[in-house]
Amino acid sequence: MNSFPQTLTLAGTDSGGGAGIMADLKTMEARHVFGTAVVVAVTAQNTLGVQKSLMLPIDMINAQCASLAADFQIKACKTGMLGDKEHVLAVANNLRQYDFGPLTVDPVMVAKGGAILLEEDAIKTMITELFPLATILTPNLLEAEKIVGQTIDTPSDFKRAAQMMQQMGAKNIVIKGGHKVGEKVQDYVLLANGHEQWLSAPRIDTKRTHGTGDTLSACITAELAKGHSIIQALQIAKNYISQAIAQTIQVGHGHGPLNHWAGQELS
Repeated sequence: MNSFPQTLTLAGTDSGGGAGIMADLKTMEARHVFGTAVVVAVTAQNTLGVQKSLMLPIDMINAQCASLAADFQIKACKTGMLGDKEHVLAVANNLRQYDFGPLTVDPVMVAKGGAILLEEDAIKTMITELFPLATILTPNLLEAEKIVGQTIDTPSDFKRAAQMMQQMGAKNIVIKGGHKVGEKVQDYVLLANGHEQWLSAPRIDTKRTHGTGDTLSACITAELAKGHSIIQALQIAKNYISQAIAQTIQVGHGHGPLNHWAGQELS
């Protein structure tokens, strides 16, 4: 009873289906875990951008968390779009109250189309309230620069930035290098035990990368729920992302979504 691996995403929706909670649940399904969700925000969004967003009342977020905790045995969770400082704090308070397993924090700040998904004054709240709860922190290059207040360019810059984020309370850091120019996409990993590693994959020339960060963090969450180590989860997630980008699907007119069922035979 209740033994199947169960996961949770606390984030915003994407009505276009490519990012946010929609991408998280698709990824969790593809990775063979049962996904649940706490909706923090609702967006009117497509591959061209975010046209409108609405933050849900705090008491509704609290009610969703309480409902899940009363019934499910969640083995791992992740955060995505949290919007503003009040909602960051509400999510952090619930994560302290309930045991939803290891936490992956994806510090979502800006959408592919440029829409701001985390207000400026919420960044400090995320650092002080969520980072100490995070098992894994997964900023992209631009988010990492915003968090540490420094340009990140060289390998030593990546290491210094990751160390700074560890000092802020996060245990294990993955700085995603997709925004850096080069033939390969290289992500820098620094674990709590001091182990460092680069995860590398060929760069694919495509605009169909909407939801990449959400998908990566959701895959990490799924693999942790299945009992994999952090390094195993990261390697599986990196490979899954590479396949999801390479095996493209044609959807929308802008930054198209990933192929979340990549690697699976279709009938």
